[in-house]
Order: sequence, then C-alpha cells, then structure tokens
Amino acid sequence: MTAAENVCYTLINVPMDSEPPSEISLKNDLEKGDVKSKTEALKKVIIMILNGEKLPGLLMTIIRFVLPLQDHTIKKLLLVFWEIVPKTTPDGRLLHEMILVCDAYRKDLQHPNEFIRGSTLRFLCKLKEAELLEPLMPAIRACLEHRHSYVRRNAVLAIYTIYRNFEHLIPDAPELIHDFLVNEKDASCKRNAFMMLIHADQDRALDYLSTCIDQVQTFGDILQLVIVELIYKVCHANPSERARFIRCIYNLLQSSSPAVKYEAAGTLVTLSSAPTAIKAAAQCYIDLIIKESDNNVKLIVLDRLIELKEHPAHERVLQDLVMDILRVLSTPDLEVRKKTLQLALDLVSSRNVEELVIVLKKEVIKTNNVSEHEDTDKYRQLLVRTLHSCSVRFPDMAANVIPVLMEFLSDNNEAAAADVLEFVREAIQRFDNLRMLIVEKMLEVFHAIKSVKIYRGALWILGEYCSTKEDIQSVMTEIRRSLGEIPIVESEIKKEAGELKPEEEITVGPVQKLVTEMGTYATQSALSSSRPTKKEEDRPPLRGFLLDGDFFVAASLATTLTKIALRYVALVQEKKKQNKESEKRNVTVQPDDPISFMQLTAKNEMNCKEDQFQLSLLAAMGNTQRKEAADPLASKLNKVTQLTGFSDPVYAEAYVHVNQYDIVLDVLVVNQTSDTLQNCTLELATLGDLKLVEKPSPLTLAPHDFANIKANVKVASTENGIIFGNIVYDVSGAASDRNCVVLSDIHIDIMDYIQPATCTDAEFRQMWAEFEWENKVTVNTNMVDLNDYLQHILKSTNMKCLTPEKALSGYCGFMAANLYARSIFGEDALANVSIEKPIHQGPDAAVTGHIRIRAKSQGMALSLGDKINLSQKKTSI
Repeated sequence: MTAAENVCYTLINVPMDSEPPSEISLKNDLEKGDVKSKTEALKKVIIMILNGEKLPGLLMTIIRFVLPLQDHTIKKLLLVFWEIVPKTTPDGRLLHEMILVCDAYRKDLQHPNEFIRGSTLRFLCKLKEAELLEPLMPAIRACLEHRHSYVRRNAVLAIYTIYRNFEHLIPDAPELIHDFLVNEKDASCKRNAFMMLIHADQDRALDYLSTCIDQVQTFGDILQLVIVELIYKVCHANPSERARFIRCIYNLLQSSSPAVKYEAAGTLVTLSSAPTAIKAAAQCYIDLIIKESDNNVKLIVLDRLIELKEHPAHERVLQDLVMDILRVLSTPDLEVRKKTLQLALDLVSSRNVEELVIVLKKEVIKTNNVSEHEDTDKYRQLLVRTLHSCSVRFPDMAANVIPVLMEFLSDNNEAAAADVLEFVREAIQRFDNLRMLIVEKMLEVFHAIKSVKIYRGALWILGEYCSTKEDIQSVMTEIRRSLGEIPIVESEIKKEAGELKPEEEITVGPVQKLVTEMGTYATQSALSSSRPTKKEEDRPPLRGFLLDGDFFVAASLATTLTKIALRYVALVQEKKKQNKESEKRNVTVQPDDPISFMQLTAKNEMNCKEDQFQLSLLAAMGNTQRKEAADPLASKLNKVTQLTGFSDPVYAEAYVHVNQYDIVLDVLVVNQTSDTLQNCTLELATLGDLKLVEKPSPLTLAPHDFANIKANVKVASTENGIIFGNIVYDVSGAASDRNCVVLSDIHIDIMDYIQPATCTDAEFRQMWAEFEWENKVTVNTNMVDLNDYLQHILKSTNMKCLTPEKALSGYCGFMAANLYARSIFGEDALANVSIEKPIHQGPDAAVTGHIRIRAKSQGMALSLGDKINLSQKKTSI
C-alpha cells in the first residue's frame, strides 16, 4: 500500500510542559530504566507515533528490552504499540523484526493467564498482515478449547476476523465453529459463534437453529437477539421459510428480556400481516411500555405502536386493544400520557368509545385536588381536550361527559377551566338537545367559579343561550347571589364604619321571585349570619371581582343583563313583570354618543371640549400641540425617512424625533445578506448648526438580523439642517476592505422649531429696522384668491398674522399683511406680504407679489424663504 492508503489513526494531542523527548532519551529509558520508567517511555512513544513521528530506531530496542517483560500494564501498552507501528518496509515487505514479535505473541497465546490470552486474541483481530497471523493459527485454534469462557469467545472473534480477511489461513472455520457451537455451554461464546455462522455460513447457522429451535426460550438474551436477527434475514431473503420460523418468533415474544421481546415483535410484524400476529406484537409492545421504567423506552415503543396504526390493515386490530393501551396512563410522565391519549383517540370507534369515556372520566376525577405532581394540571388539560374530541366525534357521549367536566369550571387551574369552557361553548352550540342540561349544570357551578376570565365566559354563555322564562329568572338569581348585598358601595362603607359587624357574614339564600306584582324587582331570601373561620370575610365572586377593580367583567355583566332583559320582555307580555316605569328619566348621554379622545382629536375640533389640565401639562413640558401633531393621520410613519434602497446589502430607515434642543434619530438597520456583518457602524455627519453628541457604537449583525441604533444631534439655532452619512461594516471571513453603504440625506425641517407668536406694532417696526438679513421671495402660485393665499402661507410657515381681520376684509385687488413668529431658541422672524390680483388679466389670474422676510440671523431668513418657495411649488402642481 502507498502512504496515502495507510490506515488513519486518531491523533491525540497531549500538551507537555517541556520539550518533546528525544529518541536517545527514550531509548535510554527503554533499555536501562525500571518498569515504571519503561512504562512512561512506552506511553510517550505511542503518543509520538500517533502524532506522526516515525521513530524507526526504537523498534528493536522495544523488542529486546520491553517485549520479554511480564508486567500486565506493559503488555497492554505493547498491544497498542504493535497495532499502530509500521510493520512493513516502504516496498510493502514485512519487517524481519516482526518475526520476533510474532513469536512473542505465540507464547502469549499459550500463557497460563486467561486475560493475557484473551487480550492477545482481541489484538489479533486488528492485524492486517497474513504473514504475521499464519504462524499463530495453531495456537489460536487451541484457544477454542481453553477452560475459561473469556479466552474461548475472543478466540471465536479472532477466527471470524481472520476467516473474513484471509480465508486461506483457516478454510474450515465454519465447520470448526459449528462443532464448537454444538458442544459449547457459555452464552456469550455461543452468541459469538452463532453470529459468525450467520455471516460466514448461513446454512450451517440454520442447521444448528433447526436442531435446537424448541430450546430457544432457554437461551440467554444475547443469543436470542442474534437468533432473531438470523430469522429476519432468512425470511426476507426467502419468504417460503416464514412458516418454519414464525413459531420461534412467537415464543421469543415471551422472553424475559425486554430487548428480545422488542426485536421479536418488530420482526413478527414484518414477517406476517395476519391479525393474530399483529395483535400479539401489539400486546407485546403494550406490556413493554407498562413494565419498562425508562420513559425514553416507553416513548420509543409508543412510536412503534403509532407506526402500526398508520397501516390500514393493522388499524382494525389495534382498535380492539384501545383499553389495553389506556393502561399506559398509569405512567406519570406527561409526554407518554400525551402520546397515549392521542393514539387512543385515533383508534377509538363507536364500539369502544363508551369504555374509553368511562376510563377518561375516572382519570379526570383522580386529578381532582391532587397536586403531588407538577404535571397534574397539564394532564387534566389533556384529558379535557380528549373528552372534548370524543364528544365532537361521537355526539351520543356528550351527555355523559358534560356533567363531569362542568365541575372543573371552578378549578383553580385557569388553563384547564378554559378548556372546559371552550368545550361547553362548542357543545351548547352543536347539540340543541343538551342545552337545558348544560345551562342547568352551568348554574350549579356558577357561584363557585374562581377565575374572572372563566366567569366572563360563563356569563356570555348564559346570556346567549338562556331562552326560557325560568332559565332567565335562574340566571338573575345567580347573578344576584354573586353580587352579595347591594348597593355595593353603601354596604362596604357601612361595613368599614362598623355598622355591619365584620365577624358576622351575611349570606343570601335562594331568591323565590324576580318581579313583584307592582312591576318592581325584589328578592325574597333567608338571611343567616355565621362567623367565618378565615381571618378575612369571603366575598361573593362577582362582588370580589368588582371591588378588585376588574371592570371588564362589569361590562360583560351589563351586556348579559341587557340580552336576557330584552329576551324576557319578548317572552312575557305583562307590563308589570316587564317593569316599564311610568316616569320618564332624562337621558344625560346617549348610548351611541361618540367618545372624544384628546390624543385622536384635531385642534380645530377641540374648541371648548379639550381637557384644560392635560393641555396645561403638555405646555409645561414644552410639547404644545399643533394642528398637524394632533391630526390622527400625523403618525410616526410620516416621520420615517428611508436611508438606503431595498436592494442594498444593508437596509436602513430612520425615525426622526425632534425635541426642543435636540434631534433623536432611531435608525433601523437590517442585514439583508446571508453573511454575518461585523463592526457594523453608523457614521453620521451634519451640515448647518447641528452637532452630533456621540458616535454610535459598532455592532454585529447575524444573517437577516436587524437592530436599532439611536443617535442624538444637538440643535443650536433655527435653520434648515442636513444629516448625512453612511454605514460601514466588515464581512466575517472576507479578506477585502470595509464595505460602505451611503445613506440618503435627512433634511431637518425648520418648522419643527418655529411657533406662532405675537408682538405690538411698535415692536414689529423696531425689529424690522434693526434686523439686517432680508430675503425677498417672489410669489409664484396658481391660487386666485388673495385671502386663500395668505392662509396658505400662515399654515406653511407657522407664522401668525398681526394685521387685524377687519383690515383684511373686503376686496380691493391687493393685500398687505405683517407676519410674526418666534423660534424655540428665542429668535424672531418677521415677514411682510404684499400681494395683488391683476384684474386686467381676467378672473382666473393668479396672485402675484412679493414676500419680504427679515431675521436677525441669515440662516433663519434663508430657511423661511426656502420653506415658502417649497410650499408654493407644491400648490402649483
């Protein structure tokens, strides 16, 4: 063989504190050292060879000074050494030194210690050189007759390996092993020998099996497993042999070994599709699940049962075993129970559904008030859902299931109660004949419900499906009982004041009548007082929910009462019982009046209805609402700016939130590639009187991951600003330079800082004279009305018109108005609008004129002018 074709051994990295030992020092330790030194040196030699070192000079040293030693540790290490050391020259010939090794191992095969013999035989299984094995064959054959089973079973393995690799060395191996097998008594030796015959000479293996097929049950489990393997192979290769061995498989189903039973059942299913065979295999699986304590084994065998069920021909057989399968429910593991219930539900039929329901009802009752296991509540949920499914598939069973499950509406476990409620809701809708039963049971447990969510659901069911006069009165009675003494507030105040003794609990008995002859609501009940054993008084459930502040249930109660009241009015035609009072009450608020939410109301709609306290609070915080901000359409989405394209490797968009003196950029960065982006950094720069507070820190983005990066920009003055930049990143594993994605510019709107303001005419003229920066904007619009144009300018610039309304009223063909605004930084902005309507050009002529803007700073004047020009272009489209 070439060097590339040599066997690849495992490389072991052993860290050493010092330099690797030299060949000379190892040779010295192997020659002159004591047993301990030789052992350590031999270990180092083995590790060095495993890591690729050659060390050819040590071979003869080890043969001379180490091989003759009788120390057991040395002998074990030598077995490893001879396995890995090169045994041939580069041209493929066996080394002469190996003859000495061969002689040493021939002596070990005749050693009086059985463990040395056995380990040597195991080593010979790994040798691939026929020249080394040939002189050892007589000694190997002799080991078959050794008194110790350890030697004999390893001798069988050695003969099997040699026969498989070099048949010419021992051509009579099958016959030899067959004779050995007939006379052998040890189970492990018989197993090895039988396994060899299966692979080397199957006919001989079958001959042996046919002679002892009636005694298979008495064999050890390891031999039984090999026999099952043989029968499986033979029957698949030659189906006519099935009848010969099928009874043997049946017998192995009764084996004391779970592994043998499992393999035999699997083999039986593949060999025969007869109902008796399938039933026997399935019963074997069920016994394994019940008797085996390991949950993993239970799940594996359950999967085999599920596979059986998937076969249409086998499903009918398994249907008769549903009750046996349910015995698995005695297992406390939730996953096993879950699979068992699902399997039983899939197999249940009209023939055995009644028995299934009885078992499940018993299991449900067992879980009641049992909390020794943490999965009890989840198991109860599984049972409820299974009973639910049974009732849906077999409606005749619903009447038996409902009374048992309804008790669990009062369960402390809200999840189980919610499952029951879902089942009840579906049942009362599906089964008209059971509605009276369901309503009756619901009223029985209504007072004991502990969860507010379940209480709301029960209220809805009662309000939706109570259709008779008696049911409606019963619902009213239960609701009255759940409320306790009313009015609630007054009775609670009296109790706090001591007028009602807290140590005495007043309970209300069943109400006899709902409506009196006079047409008013009244209750007739027996009052009894008792001293509660608890420190705190037990409140009726609905009263407790309301006092705890759960007003959602109050809304549900109001809806339910409205439904049943309207239904009662339709059923009972007597006016007195309908209770329509003669005096009319003044309606303060109509039921369909709109509710005004300040956050959703535009400023022009608020007039005097706004919450003055809320407005003053917002003003104090500097968040004075403008018309645009109060508009429901002005959501955050309107302030989202797309920074990169959808096809860029990194997609980015920014939500620009403008505060008084700073701008917060919330940038969403999405990695659209399948690579991990490292050192992904948002690099920003500003143009104008803006200043970046801090540089955002870099981050790492997984493939298709996203992250949010926040950046703060300080604002120093009122002028249009621009934020620009890019995103840079490294691709993990790539050798190229950093990648860069250029971002679109973010324009900061000056209108976020300008607010309408007022000043006197004298102050306006003084500022007009003092301010040195002026920007003259020519009117360029398609508007034809002077006043409409003025209002448009006011809306676009957030400025306030100082010219009184009466001075602007009327129509004379031209208009002049003074505008004023102030920024949040205290900068003033003045504007004079001079516009006219050229009458000689006809009634459709557009407004013309100029707008002169003056401000203390150049940026303010230019930015306002840009804003006016931009708004004019928009209106001219």
